Amino acid sequence: MTGSVGETGPAPGRRRAATAAVVALALAGLGGGLFVLGSSLPSGSAVVSLPNRPVDGGAANPLDLGAHNSPTVVRNPVNPAELAIVNRVDLPQFSCALHVSDDAGATWADVPIPFPAGEEQPPRCFAPDAGFGPDGTLYLAFVTLAGRGNLPNAVWLVTSTDSGRTLSAPTKVAGPLAFHLRLLADPVRTGGLYLTWLQASAVGNLSFAGPVHVVLARSGDGGATWSRPVTVDDAAGAAGGRRLLAPAPAADRRGGLYVAYLDLLDDRLDYDGAHQGLGGEPYGGPWRLVVSRSQDGGATWTETVVDAALTPTERVVALFPPAPTLAVDGRHVYVAFADGRLGDADVWVWSSHDGGTRFAAPARVNDTPKGDRTDQYRPKLAVAPDGRLDVAYYDRRADPANVMTEVSIQSSADHGRTFSRRLPLSDRAFDSRIGFGADRALPDLGSRLGLASTKAGALAAWADTRAGTDVSLKQDVAVAATRLSSGSPARRPLQAAGLAVALLASAAGVATVGTARRRAR
Repeated sequence: MTGSVGETGPAPGRRRAATAAVVALALAGLGGGLFVLGSSLPSGSAVVSLPNRPVDGGAANPLDLGAHNSPTVVRNPVNPAELAIVNRVDLPQFSCALHVSDDAGATWADVPIPFPAGEEQPPRCFAPDAGFGPDGTLYLAFVTLAGRGNLPNAVWLVTSTDSGRTLSAPTKVAGPLAFHLRLLADPVRTGGLYLTWLQASAVGNLSFAGPVHVVLARSGDGGATWSRPVTVDDAAGAAGGRRLLAPAPAADRRGGLYVAYLDLLDDRLDYDGAHQGLGGEPYGGPWRLVVSRSQDGGATWTETVVDAALTPTERVVALFPPAPTLAVDGRHVYVAFADGRLGDADVWVWSSHDGGTRFAAPARVNDTPKGDRTDQYRPKLAVAPDGRLDVAYYDRRADPANVMTEVSIQSSADHGRTFSRRLPLSDRAFDSRIGFGADRALPDLGSRLGLASTKAGALAAWADTRAGTDVSLKQDVAVAATRLSSGSPARRPLQAAGLAVALLASAAGVATVGTARRRAR
C-alpha cells in the first residue's frame, strides 16, 4: 500500500487455485432453509424464509476474486421497489460497481459504470456514491485514479433516468486530490445535488502531506453545472493543521444541509501514517466528532463539536478511513460512530433536537453487556418517513475471541433516546480479518454499510467475506430486508413492535469493514 489509495492488489491468477474449492464449498452451503429468530426481537418472534443471496454477480464465481465493500443503498422515491447499490472494489485492482433491483431487492443485476475518455488506463475508479432525486433520477459520483500511487485524478458524475439500467456519459465535476467523496441528492428540489469531499494539497505515504479541508460543491440543474467548492470546516482552525477525515452529508426538507466528519486532533499515528500500514494498538489519545450545518444552501457553515473526546478503537489508514454516519429528520439530527470509552468498541448515537445546534450525551445502541470485550462498530443510520431511526452495524458479540462478526439492526421510536433489542440480519458469522491489507494485520473491508428505511422496514447492505479466505481476500456485498410484523402493533413504539425479517444476504456472508482491532488479531 503506497501513495494515495494504495497499490493495486496482486493479480488473482496465483490465488485462484488455492481458493476455488473453498469458495465453491462456501457458496454451496448457502441453502434456503427456514429458521426462527425468537429472543432477538423486541417482542414475539420472526421467521426468515428466504435464502442468502449475493448482490454482485461475481459472488457465485469461484474465479471472481473481487473485493466488494463500502456499499451505499438508495431507493427510488417514485417507485420504492427500485433500488440501487454502489460499492468500491479493492481487488484485483481498484474499481467501482453498480447493482440495481426492480423487485425490492429480491434479485439484482450488475450495470457497468462508463469510464471517462482520456483518463489513465487501465481504468481505475474509487469512492463511488449515489442518490435518487425526488423525480426518480439516479445520480452516481466517483473519482478516477492515476499514477503509481493511485491518486484521485478527477471527480465524475453519471446520471440515469431508468433507475440505473442505463447510464449517461460521465461529466467532470472537480480535479485532483479529492478524497472521501460523498454525494447527496436534495430530497425536495429536483436537480439539486451536493458533493462533499476532503480536498488535499499534497499526499505522502498513507498520509496527507499538507493542509486539507472538507469542501462542498452544489448543482441546481442535475449536475450540468456546479458551484465552486466552498469550505465546510472552520477554516480558522487550519493554522493548527487540523487532521480532518471522512465527511458524511445529509439534508432536511427545509433546505438545511449538514456534514459530519472526524477531527483526529494530535493523532499522528493514523493521520501521518506513522504505523506504516501495520496493525497494532489504536491511538491512545482522543478524536473529535464534528457536524457543520448550513441554512443558506451551503454558502456559509457553522461548526458544532458533537463530542470532543472520542476513544479510538482501531488503527486506520487516513486515505480510506471509517466514516461517521449522519441522518436528519426535521429538527432531529443524528450522528453515529463507534467509540471505546467502555473498554471495547460500542455503537453510540448523538442526537440533536434543535437542528444541530446542541447535541445531547450519546446513547449506547448495542444491547451487549458493558465491557464484554466484543466489538460493535461501523454503524449506519437511516430515518423512516414516520420518524423511526434505524441503526445497522457489524457485531461480534457471539465470538468471545472477537473475530467472527455478524450484522445487527436496532431501532428507536423516541428520537434516539432508547433502542429496541437487536435483530440479527446475517444468518451466519464471517471472518473480520479477510480484506485488502490483511497481510499487514490491518484488513480494509470498507468504510461503511448501506441502509435504506421505509415505514414498513429497512434494507441493509454490507461487505461479506464468507466466500473469501486469507489468501483470496474475496469480499461480496450482502443485503437483508426487514419488515414490521403486520400482526403486531407495528405502528406503535418499536419496543412493542414485532419484526419479521426477509434475508436477502449475500453468497459471501457478512464482512467487517477495514479495521485492525486490539482483540481481533
